[in-house]
Amino acid sequence: MPEIRIASEAGACYGVERALQMVEAAADEHEGAVHTLGPLIHNPRVVSGLAERGVDAVSSPEQAAGDTLLLRTHGTVPEEEARARELCRRVLDATCPFVKKVHLAAERLSREGYQVVVVGEAGHPEVEATLPHAPGAVVVGSAQEAAGLPHARKVGVVVQTTARRALLAEVVEELLARAEEVRVINTICEATAGHQSAADELAREADVMVVIGGRNSANTTRLAEISAARCPRTHHVEGDDELRPEWFEGAGLIGITAGASTPASQIEAVRDAIAAMVGE
Repeated sequence: MPEIRIASEAGACYGVERALQMVEAAADEHEGAVHTLGPLIHNPRVVSGLAERGVDAVSSPEQAAGDTLLLRTHGTVPEEEARARELCRRVLDATCPFVKKVHLAAERLSREGYQVVVVGEAGHPEVEATLPHAPGAVVVGSAQEAAGLPHARKVGVVVQTTARRALLAEVVEELLARAEEVRVINTICEATAGHQSAADELAREADVMVVIGGRNSANTTRLAEISAARCPRTHHVEGDDELRPEWFEGAGLIGITAGASTPASQIEAVRDAIAAMVGE
């Protein structure tokens, strides 16, 4: 029988657990309708489950006027939050505390006269929510993009919480050649870094890797990339219903990891389904 091993660090992080507790408590109060501003987290299965409980995702505060609205874990732009507080009966801020640290760091660098560079994925909700905190900030997703920036006297760097450390190092190396001063505030979430390190370690040993989490989740996608680089037989799934028995043929060690938006219940469901398939 193959061994099934879950990575030493995997699954829902503090910010996600906090957000889920907040929305569950709000839904249980039964004091009017509850909405989230955009998907609460990047996990379609969880978002679908919330919708079944009557907690729907809206695209603007206007759609939640008079009701309870939760701000998503990835944060929101200040203007949108202000509108929410004007229009909604109650606003609950489920923004991850570590994302808020990025906002504060960007504000501080901007205030001190640095050209702010946000290392991360352009268009990602977290990055979009960070940009207004530093007027004129630019997003850089690779060393090549950093090489295209004009020379500057002072450059300040913050990082998307789910970015790879290697990406940060590559971008900073390029910026050092283009600025007189580069100040870096490393805002990568330690949970994210831990997930990535644990996935890399397990994937070196595993014959098959299963990565659990939303396909729209940046941190889960990175776990899949890291795993695939070490273990070619890597499969990214959102739930146990996507598993296929043929994936595990001849495997001695099956590794499982999961993104920061993946609750423990989803990990256990996948583990149990694999066990049933391989006859553990």
